[in-house]
Amino acid sequence: MMQYGMYIDQNRCTGCFACVVACKDWHDVPAGPVSWIRIKTIEKGTYPNLFAAFLPTACYHCKTPACVSACPVEAVTKRDEDGIVTVDQDACLGKTECGECLEACSYDAPQFETGDDAKMQKCDFCIDRWAEGKKPVCVMSCPMQALDAGPLDELKKKWGSVRETEGFTYDETLAPSILYKPK
Repeated sequence: MMQYGMYIDQNRCTGCFACVVACKDWHDVPAGPVSWIRIKTIEKGTYPNLFAAFLPTACYHCKTPACVSACPVEAVTKRDEDGIVTVDQDACLGKTECGECLEACSYDAPQFETGDDAKMQKCDFCIDRWAEGKKPVCVMSCPMQALDAGPLDELKKKWGSVRETEGFTYDETLAPSILYKPK
């Protein structure tokens, strides 16, 4: 089975939020708490030994996603053709009635609106764009070219196989489809 994944060059990310804005716009995600891709700010140290970095975070479309096995109604599934994890919002029981996916995911990928009947949503890795031969909108909107996406094997050949960086710990059991160039 082919597995699509994401590459993030933490040295290039400036925390400009272009990927966040492009994603919300492309997927018609309203202003508010839901964001399919988020920017984590990492600050460490004391003067003069400071460390600051930004880290885009989204669904990592894990090889063995905890959200899929946690969903009691099979609303969360993993596609065989590309390994993308998808959500059927019509089948989802919602955060109030269930929320098992949120508890299961150690990477906080499941997102919920604030209403009582809020259904799970998350990065769908721009399935519609892949179908047109285009990369995800977050990748294409990054002015610093800090993001890349594609078949994980091809990304490894192009960028190497570093799976951990400041602010992210790789879980061998879940096997998130992510590669990094750490700062």
